[in-house]
Amino acid sequence: MKTKNFKYLLFSLVTIPFLSSCFNDLNTVPLDPDKITSAVVFDNDSAYVKFIAKIYAGLSISGNQGPAGQADVIGLDEGSQASYLRVLWNLQELPTEEAVCKWNDQTIHDFHAMNWTSSDVFIKGFYYRLYYQITLASEFLRETTDAKLASRNVSADMKATIKTYRAEARFLRALSYYHVLDHFRQGPYVTDASKIGSIPPPMADAATIFNYVKTELTEIDADLLAPWTGFDADKYGRANKAAAKMLLAKLYLNAKVYINEDHYTDCVAACKDIIAYNKYSLEPIYANLFKADNNNSPEIIFPMVYDKTNLQSWGGMMFLMCSAVNGDLSASIAAPGAWEGNHATESVYKRFAGYESMDERCALIYTGYNKFEMKDVDEFKQGVQVIKFSNFTSTGANAGGSFPDTDFPLFRLADVYLMYAEAIVRGGTGGSTSDALGYIQAIHDRAYVVDAVNRPAAWTDVTLDFLLEERGRELLWEAQRRTDLVRFGKLTSGTYLWAFKGGVKGGTGVDAKYNIYPIPADDINANPNLSQLADY
Repeated sequence: MKTKNFKYLLFSLVTIPFLSSCFNDLNTVPLDPDKITSAVVFDNDSAYVKFIAKIYAGLSISGNQGPAGQADVIGLDEGSQASYLRVLWNLQELPTEEAVCKWNDQTIHDFHAMNWTSSDVFIKGFYYRLYYQITLASEFLRETTDAKLASRNVSADMKATIKTYRAEARFLRALSYYHVLDHFRQGPYVTDASKIGSIPPPMADAATIFNYVKTELTEIDADLLAPWTGFDADKYGRANKAAAKMLLAKLYLNAKVYINEDHYTDCVAACKDIIAYNKYSLEPIYANLFKADNNNSPEIIFPMVYDKTNLQSWGGMMFLMCSAVNGDLSASIAAPGAWEGNHATESVYKRFAGYESMDERCALIYTGYNKFEMKDVDEFKQGVQVIKFSNFTSTGANAGGSFPDTDFPLFRLADVYLMYAEAIVRGGTGGSTSDALGYIQAIHDRAYVVDAVNRPAAWTDVTLDFLLEERGRELLWEAQRRTDLVRFGKLTSGTYLWAFKGGVKGGTGVDAKYNIYPIPADDINANPNLSQLADY
């Protein structure tokens, strides 16, 4: 079993001092020992570790207790609506050909039918999770200024450590703002410079958020950890320079969608920087990327960390494993449960047609029912089952436990290779077409047990159509597809169809407003500075 000694992740939580700034005019510590102020919370160096741990933990769990209890966001179901990965996955996968949820959980069917509204509870859950993360990171930065550290007599060594923590907090905040931009295109603007109180935050448009994320990721580079080779228990799970570069690359690759600006050359440069670190390589066996000891993978740049003992959640990896299988299949991936709710459409299997037995990625798709075609969206034995994530280790051992021990590979090298090639195809300069071709061939050769006819032999074979299909093969169920389809102009299109797209059996085009999600009606009503970008 893997050991994650990184102290951020084996944590005990502290009360987060949201109200500390309300007491800035008071120079005394209250006599009541139960009264929480920043002077009480930060009375020793471990408080800073616990605080940054809380921000990281928000990527994996939904409250202080886990798998449920002491919820971060009240009024929402912790497992299905307030878990970062689960709601990210739902919003990224369910509107696409890659996933259909067959449960009847509230509005979950609206995603594949693409008829959601601004009152949708799952959209609201993601929105509030993002801004909770942004708020936490901003408060950490308020409490770790030079002046505050000096007032608490923090040692020089700890100040140096906190400098790195601050860069990581800014990365985590930028990650959430990136997801605001990608899913909502605009939203409230809150930073550590914002005043705490009852004043509603202003609205930030797409350009403002884009430039903010770009600036943050650029400025923190000097203070982030350098990438490392192999598993390091004290660093694993932490954001480093490569993670920041990858988020920049994603920002630049999608800039035409976000702000109608061409940043493909910037994307090429960011991808080249990651590759130049020479610290990452393709995992030799594709399936090992998604197993319980994937913390040892040389390919994963930044994971969402899960642990069967310390980071338990009904969302996240528990959801991804258990929702994919019934009782017949659960043993094949050592899933802690068999919920059988999520399936893929026939379009996913057709992507491998003609070379199913050759591509190891297709081996992670179950077709034993021989009912690939989804005639009834509610029928549990229709559609393709994806058994990509496993609680077995790479050696075949069962990790055991009531919760998975497998991490989610949010950023990995194969995606860098694919982005690099796509940015060049789209006109980005400064890259090498021969290198890009070699990267695509390396992804292909890792996946195939034998050479197949669809291996690109020349750069002219690496077209946008090929890259969209290859991203579908390589990154299936990795919470990327909606963003990809929007970038390629396919998500709402009437010419790119799949089963039950738009709620129609054969698929149909839908209103282009569904390329973005609405800001929840609750927040629109509460904050007069906010408005909807589309007609929701």
